[in-house]
Amino acid sequence: MFTGIIEEVGRVVSAQQTKLVIAAGDILKNMELGGSIAVNGVCLTVTTFDNNSFSAGVMQETLKRSNLGTLSAGDSVNLESPLTLGKPLGGHLVQGHVDTIGRLASLRQEGDATLIRFEADTETMRYIVEKGFITVDGISLTVTGRNPGSFEVSIVDYTRSHTNLGHRRVGDLVNLEVDIIAKYVEQLTHARSNGVTAEFLQEHGFSLS
Repeated sequence: MFTGIIEEVGRVVSAQQTKLVIAAGDILKNMELGGSIAVNGVCLTVTTFDNNSFSAGVMQETLKRSNLGTLSAGDSVNLESPLTLGKPLGGHLVQGHVDTIGRLASLRQEGDATLIRFEADTETMRYIVEKGFITVDGISLTVTGRNPGSFEVSIVDYTRSHTNLGHRRVGDLVNLEVDIIAKYVEQLTHARSNGVTAEFLQEHGFSLS
């Protein structure tokens, strides 16, 4: 579990179909073999690390649902270590399970803020509400506006300079994870409208045997 508050921007050393090697700094201090690390919002398992970098395995399912398959040496990636009991929850609860890939549609300045619009598929937009949470490349952001095919966020200069959003351009692909609470609410609402079925009980851990 993560918070969506980026701790560091790392740099891709090498990107293969099944493994990423990423150069990093302070985030390596508390790293453990087999531990979790969020890379552009994707929860990965650390397989090796030293004083300068770490490697993580990547599954085919992850490549299908995220932008990790488009990474190449030199690219910047957002990094966050897992949430602990003593870590402030400055963003929102983020699983690191990316739902889909979105596309950066527009960038515009509004005073000291930058307004960024992202396009997303209809299925994903169902879970995105104005003033709600959205995770973009692992960054916890607040939705400032939406329409059926896209949503907008507003970021301050600090976020641009301390995440990879500062390097993003129109057309770039980003990882999107919607607020898990929205998914649970939809499923529970659907279950109530259709009655409690055997399938619903099994999905939620009840044994019918």
